[in-house]
Amino acid sequence: MKLEEVPQDKSNLSKNNVRELCYATDKEGNYSTVLSEGWEPKTIALTNSIQDIEERIEIAKANVKAGINSPIVYFMELHKMDLMVLSDYVGIWQWRIKRHFKPTVFATLNEKILLKYADAFSITIEQLKNYKGE
Repeated sequence: MKLEEVPQDKSNLSKNNVRELCYATDKEGNYSTVLSEGWEPKTIALTNSIQDIEERIEIAKANVKAGINSPIVYFMELHKMDLMVLSDYVGIWQWRIKRHFKPTVFATLNEKILLKYADAFSITIEQLKNYKGE
């Protein structure tokens, strides 16, 4: 792509006065860097991803409120983690974390395990234990 062809479409990045660094060729054919405010296809994909994440967070919140899942599910979605990432953060096997998704099992967790989750989510144990989906 040539320097003058680097897209400058308005995007989610430009709202926060952020630009993306791109590589393009100058008139002599040498690569150089140029800042881009965005590219429409990328903006559409990013917007769709953000909407998907927000929907998953709302579903997780509703499931906690309904007593279907423990607060761990909500905070995992809120922090954009999946089971593998959370497992790495807390040092607990994935199958055990899945068990902790159940409210009855979550209610029996000791302070040591709750602290691992709270640290991973950058919240207190009390915030984790007392979250009711509201």
